[in-house]
Amino acid sequence: MPAETAIGPGAAPSRDDVAARTNGRRLPPWVATVAMLMPTYAWLTLAVILPLGAMLTFSFLSGTPMGRKEVFFTLKNYRAFVDQPYLVGVAWTSLLIGLWTTAICAVLGFFTALALVRATSGRVRETLLILVILPFWTNGLVRVFSWTMVIREGGFLDSAIRVIWADAPSTGFLYSLPAIVLGLVHGYLPYMVLTCYVALLAIDDSILEAAESLGARWWTTLFKILVPLAAPGLISGSILIFVPVIGAFMEPRILGGTRGVTLGTVIEEQFTAAFNWPLGAALSFTILAVVLAIFATFSGVLRRNAAV
Repeated sequence: MPAETAIGPGAAPSRDDVAARTNGRRLPPWVATVAMLMPTYAWLTLAVILPLGAMLTFSFLSGTPMGRKEVFFTLKNYRAFVDQPYLVGVAWTSLLIGLWTTAICAVLGFFTALALVRATSGRVRETLLILVILPFWTNGLVRVFSWTMVIREGGFLDSAIRVIWADAPSTGFLYSLPAIVLGLVHGYLPYMVLTCYVALLAIDDSILEAAESLGARWWTTLFKILVPLAAPGLISGSILIFVPVIGAFMEPRILGGTRGVTLGTVIEEQFTAAFNWPLGAALSFTILAVVLAIFATFSGVLRRNAAV
């Protein structure tokens, strides 16, 4: 018989001995999972769920519950588009601004991403990508106010044109819908560029080489290959842009003036000037319902494209 190995007091315990001793005290796997997820869900509860819950409650009240006036639950705030017809025009203006901004960002962002993928490489591409996301590093208020110095009458744009044409009429278009769209495009274009860049970067070069070898013209390659394969990036970028744009209030307020009345500015006025928090909350949740409907519509399209 083989001699048994004696374990002295100074010998290290084997792996089996350690497992046998700790097996009875090992915690269930779900405890570790809960411990890791708890901080995240606690933060989401404090920062998202509780504020949304409070605003949802306010939206069903007859008044702001911060005075001596009696308040009660009502659905009147959700009838605002019926009781105040001017809000329909405001909503239509917000929708048009969102559609124009998204469409312009889609065209500019797609071709910018295409140039980055097909015409650059290495450090040149990295440098251009940094320039694309540069607006994210600047304060939004400063960025919007800088446009007022460019597009106002007698601004930098007028001065640059009159250097070439001394008697040129003023081209300033501050306090107009195009000025609002310009400011929004400047702020949200990087979203479209980045999403299209990721989608175009995933396209295999052999597909484009095969199309070229078969004699496909550039417009055929563009509309039959590149655009369909980059559709997930275009759809994702459109959602990321359209959703916040329809609720934006800073650009319409500064660049639009009296013409910059949108749902975002109306909601902001209800909370800051009119002190009608229930109506502002109801309008906010109306926009949220539209956003959720958009997500529900395009999520199926994205899943189908991913499956293909």
